Amino acid sequence: MTRTATLGTLVAVIGFLAFVEFTSGVLQGYYTPMLSDIARHLGIHDADVNWFEGAQLMLSALVVPAFAKLGDMIGRKRMLLISTAITAVAAFVLPFTATFGVFLVAWAFMGFYVVWLPLEIALIWSRARRIEGSSAITAKAAGILVAALEGGAIIGALAGGALVDHLPLTVVLLVPAVLIAACFFVILFGVQESPEKTGGVFDTTGLVLISLSLIGLTGGLSLLRLPGGVANPLSWIVIAVGVLLIVPFALWELRRQDPLIDVRMFRSPALGPVFLTAGLFGVSVLGAQAPLSTFARTDPAVYGYGLGTSGFATSLIIGLYLIAMIAGALLFPVLARLATPRVTLIGASLLVGIGFLLFLPFHGAYLQVVTNMMIAGIGSGALVAALPAAAASAAPHTQTGVATGLTNSVKTVGGAIASCVFGIALMHAVAGSAAAEGTAGSFSGYVTVWIVCGATALAAAVLLLFVPKQAFTDRAAHAAATEATPR
Repeated sequence: MTRTATLGTLVAVIGFLAFVEFTSGVLQGYYTPMLSDIARHLGIHDADVNWFEGAQLMLSALVVPAFAKLGDMIGRKRMLLISTAITAVAAFVLPFTATFGVFLVAWAFMGFYVVWLPLEIALIWSRARRIEGSSAITAKAAGILVAALEGGAIIGALAGGALVDHLPLTVVLLVPAVLIAACFFVILFGVQESPEKTGGVFDTTGLVLISLSLIGLTGGLSLLRLPGGVANPLSWIVIAVGVLLIVPFALWELRRQDPLIDVRMFRSPALGPVFLTAGLFGVSVLGAQAPLSTFARTDPAVYGYGLGTSGFATSLIIGLYLIAMIAGALLFPVLARLATPRVTLIGASLLVGIGFLLFLPFHGAYLQVVTNMMIAGIGSGALVAALPAAAASAAPHTQTGVATGLTNSVKTVGGAIASCVFGIALMHAVAGSAAAEGTAGSFSGYVTVWIVCGATALAAAVLLLFVPKQAFTDRAAHAAATEATPR
């Protein structure tokens, strides 16, 4: 009876959290079909749309480790509420500004939503870990949450694409803001707090060091995108400083009894490759979103490439891609049970790589683009569900929030770096070409996007070959829990 009651409570929590992820999905799908419209509204080049992704991903990379740690310390529900409130305020700013700088800052602060999924999975794991089969339960819950996320993204993409063709942009941008506000009250009244909190003292010094490192890295990459930025030594110096600051951060964390990020987890044979896979996966799932949308909207009659689709036709491509992601997320626990989570992760990474590399020969027709996106989507959906669940299963029980948050942080850093690189590539148009004279990105830039996304996904599959065969199973999770002792 106790197990039934516990499972009943857990199912209720998952139901409310699924609405939160549905809202997260709307945010991820709603704006994508209208990125070209937003660019025209702000009077900027298509390649400058990558500034939105880069700024949001940079802020997200700073937010996730801090909020994940605070979730372990003082409660995951509390941090969910705070991040939702910040996201809602930022979303309400977007409809009422046509200034690029203000829009960019508000868009960046909307990046607080990325902490929702790792906090939710850590919350679910904290409730499920006392139940037999906790790893399988967490994997199924992750699949449900990701399915809700992608369902929201489908509805968001279709609604966004349809509305932007018929309504003023100001009205269209208000819709997700209202939904986020509703989401805040769903969390407030429907989600129970974590059953246990670790307490402790927040590692402010560690947060400052990793923040400076990430700001240096992504800021330097952003400087590369400015005119003459690649030839400017300052851009490379800022990047080098950002990378070098990781060393004092790691040394500081190793001396802490209660670190912001337990860097020892990166040396784990199970967790290390998962974090690296998350970073490589972020290149395609985050960094390639804007280029794929703007490629579809580019008029082939003018530029010689692209599909020339309307906002709604673009949203259909995104919708089919997200349906494939739902299928991948729901198939993950089934395939992981038939094989192992490790083998399933390898297969998912291979699908992502194949899907993007197929763009090289097949990109001139609507059906070709849809097929490529659906192949990549199945693998991407499995990875979105699998990576935080795998991290939660392999991490010590006092570090589940940090571990799941790290998958998002590293994924976000990978996406931020890719966003900057892709922005530079898309700005590099051949002199005298239509792209050089207009607002579209260059074709060579799109080819670069496809190659980089395909290669990083294949590299992730190779990395996962070095993970122990029984990693992320209940046996491995039990071992991680037994070995975890307070320092």
